[in-house]
Amino acid sequence: MKRLYLWTLSLAARKSAEVWLAVIAFVESSFFLIPADVLFVPMAVATPQRAYRLALIATIFSTLGGIAGYFLGYYAFEALARPVLEFYGKLDAFQQIRACAGPDTTAILLVTSGLAHLPPIKVVTILAGVVHVGLAFFIISCVIARGARFFALAWLLRSYGDTIRLFIERRLKLVAAAAAAALIVLYFAVKVFAGSGAMLSC
Repeated sequence: MKRLYLWTLSLAARKSAEVWLAVIAFVESSFFLIPADVLFVPMAVATPQRAYRLALIATIFSTLGGIAGYFLGYYAFEALARPVLEFYGKLDAFQQIRACAGPDTTAILLVTSGLAHLPPIKVVTILAGVVHVGLAFFIISCVIARGARFFALAWLLRSYGDTIRLFIERRLKLVAAAAAAALIVLYFAVKVFAGSGAMLSC
């Protein structure tokens, strides 16, 4: 795992770094273990004037990778998606989430995974395909949630450079998770006051 992380990090120094960012953002969303942020952050620190371009690349290819994961879940769960989840030790967690995956929970998971990798993006993209979430809704949610993460990172790194890097590497996931949790609480508060449904459908 550490070697894989260091290899991914080393890609930022290559001339083909933007291509590798697109590749990692794509495969992260369907089967790869290391998040694209590992590559995106040092690239944006090194070339802050290109941070928004890098955020756009990461958002586009993360969404395309999400669509690939969606189709894995929709058309090839037993043949392809299940072995991927078993390989990463995520199958039990996936089955637990799947048992409770109603429209509300799936929509929320798309937001939390995009903002804070909670749960991992690959798990949620496959789940969305398995439970047949509408493809248009899925794509829009990916663009909004993942775009928000990458462009927020780009703004921070353009504005504060390497001084903010340590905070991002150590604390950003916690901050993003707190923001996602606040969105969830707000959403269900509205649902409760509107007199509709429970959080889980299982």
